[in-house]
Amino acid sequence: MSQELAYAIITPYSLQKSRTGGILTRLITRTGLELAGARMFAPSQKLIEDYASNVVSAHDPQDRRIQELIRDYVRVRFAPDPKSQRRKRAMMLLFSGEDAVHKIRSVIGNFSLDRSGGESIRDTYGDLVFDAQKRVQYFEPAVLAAPDVEEAQQKMKLWARYSDQDGGVLENTIPYGKGLKPQRTLVLIKPDNFRFPTGRPGNVIDFFSRTGLFIVGIKVHRMSVAQALEFYGPVLEVLRTKLADVVASRAKAALEAEFKFKVPDAEAKKLGKQLCPLFGDSQFDNIIKFMSGRTPAECDKITLNQPGTEKCIALVYEGPDAVNKIRAVLGPTDPSKAPPGSIRREFGQTIMVNAAHASDSEENARREMGIIDIAENNFRQVVEAAYGKL
Repeated sequence: MSQELAYAIITPYSLQKSRTGGILTRLITRTGLELAGARMFAPSQKLIEDYASNVVSAHDPQDRRIQELIRDYVRVRFAPDPKSQRRKRAMMLLFSGEDAVHKIRSVIGNFSLDRSGGESIRDTYGDLVFDAQKRVQYFEPAVLAAPDVEEAQQKMKLWARYSDQDGGVLENTIPYGKGLKPQRTLVLIKPDNFRFPTGRPGNVIDFFSRTGLFIVGIKVHRMSVAQALEFYGPVLEVLRTKLADVVASRAKAALEAEFKFKVPDAEAKKLGKQLCPLFGDSQFDNIIKFMSGRTPAECDKITLNQPGTEKCIALVYEGPDAVNKIRAVLGPTDPSKAPPGSIRREFGQTIMVNAAHASDSEENARREMGIIDIAENNFRQVVEAAYGKL
């Protein structure tokens, strides 16, 4: 089987109902494919019509009536609100790997007029309800995907062409009540969640969904060493100066074990102060390598700024008190001190390998979003790498 690129579009309704994490978990774990790209869209009427006009296809195994339902659904449910003209959110995910198009479509599932079972994403999150006269009462496809490689290419290129004007970090897509002031905050789902195809990225997103916040930006990101140095720069001085007691305790234990004599506490404390800057520098290098795949010492001027070898997902959440709500669900830096039900308690291992990062203030969220260039359209870059310039 050849390497392919496939897509899945999470519908506005699925996003509204915070089903993103569960859907992503199934797409990754049941296909074994690599998440290659992601972008939020607020589709214009032109994109909606261009996409909808190509939904009905002779290559689609679904009954033509089902295809027409999907076409009509896209035209209505993806369209801006008729009163406010506020656009709706949709999320497009790109997956790469062998037989990717078939695998994605199989996991999403096909509707049939006499469907049964609960195996696919649509079985779980979608609905097709008829009345006694076989008239459609309610229809929700949950996720959209192409039936074959040719259509996948056609539709990915279509969405990529609109990805600058209709996609990115979305503005004015969420209605808020009078007096409510939304915040934005950044979340990074860290590289330890991507060592192999696992449901962890989706599970982490699912945990965050209980905040009631809205995803308005997403990017699959490979942090360069230069970005990691800037992103984590503020913690370097803390590591070099605030860990003297930790260094003293560990040095005392190591020396006593090696030389078989007791080291006085006062001498261990002096040693801790002396070694702390070196220990801090080493820990900082470990953080940089964990996030980017390289240490600064392993880089020349070119590789310093190249995308790293490690992958993370960057998400922008929006809503009232977003910073505090996200950090409450995430839990403290040390997973051993995180409360039950928090992300770091459930998925973290150490202070560094702790599942996710979240900004600690609106100011830092803006700084961190700027460093990783959250609005960068690497979604289009992935499509163009596969199919050439659009």
